[in-house]
Amino acid sequence: MQLNMNILETIGLAIKAIISNRLRSFLTVLGIVIGVTSVILLVSLVTGLKTYITGQISGLGSNLIFVVPGKLGGGRGPGGVQVNRLTYQHATEVKNKLGSEAEVSAAVQKITQAKYLNLTSKDTSIFGMQSNVLKVILAIKLDSGRFFNSSEADAAKRVAVIGQTVKKNLFKDASPLGKSISVNNLKYVVIGVIATRGSTFGVDQDNTIYAPLLTVSRQFGIDKLNTIYISAASNESVKAVQDKTVAILKKSLSEDDFTVQTQEQTLSTISQITGVLTAALGGIAAISLIVGGIGVMNIMLVSVTERTREIGLRKALGAKPADIRNQFLVEAVTLSSIGGVIGIILGFLLSLVIGKFFTTSVPMWSVFLSFGFSMLVGVVFGVAPAIRAARLNPIQALRYE
Repeated sequence: MQLNMNILETIGLAIKAIISNRLRSFLTVLGIVIGVTSVILLVSLVTGLKTYITGQISGLGSNLIFVVPGKLGGGRGPGGVQVNRLTYQHATEVKNKLGSEAEVSAAVQKITQAKYLNLTSKDTSIFGMQSNVLKVILAIKLDSGRFFNSSEADAAKRVAVIGQTVKKNLFKDASPLGKSISVNNLKYVVIGVIATRGSTFGVDQDNTIYAPLLTVSRQFGIDKLNTIYISAASNESVKAVQDKTVAILKKSLSEDDFTVQTQEQTLSTISQITGVLTAALGGIAAISLIVGGIGVMNIMLVSVTERTREIGLRKALGAKPADIRNQFLVEAVTLSSIGGVIGIILGFLLSLVIGKFFTTSVPMWSVFLSFGFSMLVGVVFGVAPAIRAARLNPIQALRYE
């Protein structure tokens, strides 16, 4: 019972000292608040980014396999420039060899601008696609109209399916179906509108135009593919289709000329990247917590100096060195805890505000980690002032002016 009373008395004295020095306490807490808020906010941004990208990629279809030019993480051509050797013939060969095992669709891309009357949609991506792309990339869905068919694609007809941003920029609230838009001075008839897809890495997925592959390739003189999309017939056959695709392409290309990657591998890569980002940004934010801890120590040392006579009086009345040490240690930990709680609340609130513009997600581990770290900062940086206070000679302390 006596021990509990001593602890409660120590906590009470620490809180009383904090309240009696409000400005100093506020300045001490501020560094901890900034540190905890920074950790939670940065982690929530990276976690939100990971959640969003994972959702976007998963939405493409779990059986999807990507073939892209070059070797991810290596495989550079002369002068360090990656050379694209992936052609339409390679896509055709993969499609023929895989047969019923998978659906295959090739794509090219070009950044351009589209016009209708006196309105312009800038920095628009025009994708040259094959007519079966909706069977391969499940995330592409029609909002109105239709997609171009195989006969239109084979005949290189200038027909287009536009995204929501292009529709808004060129037609406002009017229907674009059946109207002609100008793409790089060539007329395309709008036959469909894609449903909203949002943004990825800040790139507007709705500022797009989909047109037949041969049409876009001929207009822009593109003879190399950006991507070959492959949708395996089942989840179980994804690995087998991937291995077979690699074997097919290796007959005419070197290993450095292409990369065949599954959804699972793509998501794993994203997890690794965001994991490194989380650790790096969290570490940078944690530095501000350490700076805040140094502030706690400095303020507490000043407090010891200012309260030297008080410490001497308490010792003269029978307070043990351990009692003095614990009082200052509890005071430092209390300040850090208060800063931690305020920092968590601010971090959550700022995360909600930023969440209106970007995807954010506050993982509970970041809350416990930042609060625990703030407590640790209080203990570590509060030890030195507490020990200094406990070691003061009561006679000299009473004489201190």
